[in-house]
Amino acid sequence: MPQASTSASTATKKRVLIVEDERPLAHALELKVGHEGYETHVCLTGADGLKEALTGSYDCILLDLIMPEMDGFSLLQEIVARKVKTPVIVLSNLGQEEDKAKAKSFGVVDYFVKANTPIVDIVKRVHGLLA
Repeated sequence: MPQASTSASTATKKRVLIVEDERPLAHALELKVGHEGYETHVCLTGADGLKEALTGSYDCILLDLIMPEMDGFSLLQEIVARKVKTPVIVLSNLGQEEDKAKAKSFGVVDYFVKANTPIVDIVKRVHGLLA
């Protein structure tokens, strides 16, 4: 599944990295974000997401927190340490205030609880950030 989606709506597409281990959600995000004209790349583990965040040139990262190989908090810690300036939007089922505060301490631009957030709202936030 880690292929870029294609859409011909803009000449220089903004790129969105989706780091999400739940395949159905990752695929839905890939389709919806791609439909808005953004180029997408999906990583199903935190370790793969970190590699891609460090080597790819992305305009936004959609990041789950609970994933195999490396969790989202560890990924955030690494990209901050390596001075990656790509804005991050967290998508997680961790809804506790301390989890939100911890994510915000790494400079994330937004935090959505997946169970309470329609995909359309996430896509609107990405569009608002990148437009």
